[in-house]
Amino acid sequence: MNLFEILKDYLIVTIVLICLVVGYILKNIVTTDKINKFIPLIMAVLGVVLSLWMHAWKFTPDILLAGLISGLASSGVYDGFKGIKEYFGDIKDKFISNEKRNE
Repeated sequence: MNLFEILKDYLIVTIVLICLVVGYILKNIVTTDKINKFIPLIMAVLGVVLSLWMHAWKFTPDILLAGLISGLASSGVYDGFKGIKEYFGDIKDKFISNEKRNE
């Protein structure tokens, strides 16, 4: 069993998106580092709760794993988007500064 098969079985896009939005709101409303360092943990717990809710509060190891993977994946998605934004922002800044030098 490879990683993609595991993700296909246990990654629930709805939970990832809900956790992504909740994590984004937490990060931007509470700007202290006291809460920011716990956001992945909060997303993991929220992912488990949402997974349980989606499965009529039935608890199995598969449902637990799906919630954990989906909740934690939202933190990875956020960091990925943040890295892409920073990368293309740097390219844009370099492009603009080169244009100004050429004028």
